[in-house]
Parts: sequence; C-alpha cells; structure tokens
Amino acid sequence: MSRRTERLNKVIKQEISRLLEREVNDPRLSNSISVTEVSVSPDLKYAKVFVSILGNETDKTEMLAGFNAASGFLRKKLALHLKLRCVPQLSFHYDNSIEQGARLLKLIEQASNTK
Repeated sequence: MSRRTERLNKVIKQEISRLLEREVNDPRLSNSISVTEVSVSPDLKYAKVFVSILGNETDKTEMLAGFNAASGFLRKKLALHLKLRCVPQLSFHYDNSIEQGARLLKLIEQASNTK
C-alpha cells in the first residue's frame, strides 16, 4: 500500500468520524458508532469503511441501512473537505473485531481461572 493511500485512509476515517459526531442527523446513526478502518482501493475510486457498534443484530442492520442511506451525503461532505479530483465511492461494512476481542479475553480469563 502506498503512502498516499495510507494517508487517505486515515483522513477519510477521521472525517467520517467527525461528520458522524456533528452533522449526520439520522437516528439510526446516533448510537455509539466507531469507524474502525477505511480501506481505499489502489485506483482511489472505492473505499470500504468498516464500522462497529455495541448492540444487537437489529441495531447492526439498522446502522448499515442508515449508512447506505447517508453515503451520498457523506461523500458530498468529503468532497467539500478533501481536495481530491475524485472522491471514492463509499461502501460500509460491519466490523466485529471488538466483539471477537471481548470473546477472546473472556475465554482467556476462563482458562486462567480453571488452573
């Protein structure tokens, strides 16, 4: 991955996080949502945005539906704040790494208590 792509990943992640805090009014996106990672394609035309939420399956599906509805708004705001010739097309994906980490810590704790 080039340095430019890495910088763009970081900037898009920060900007989407800021937009979620201050400018997005969708109630489906008002819960505690964190942008965990952004992965821009090598041609800079597409960006996968990985998001995480603490909640049940219904919250997760509503969150992804909210992101799909707000993707045009977010892309427009990114175009205003980033100086790019072409703003990447955004696709949102659920990231369950926080849940996996919590489950792994629980298993380690159980294993250490059985000794």
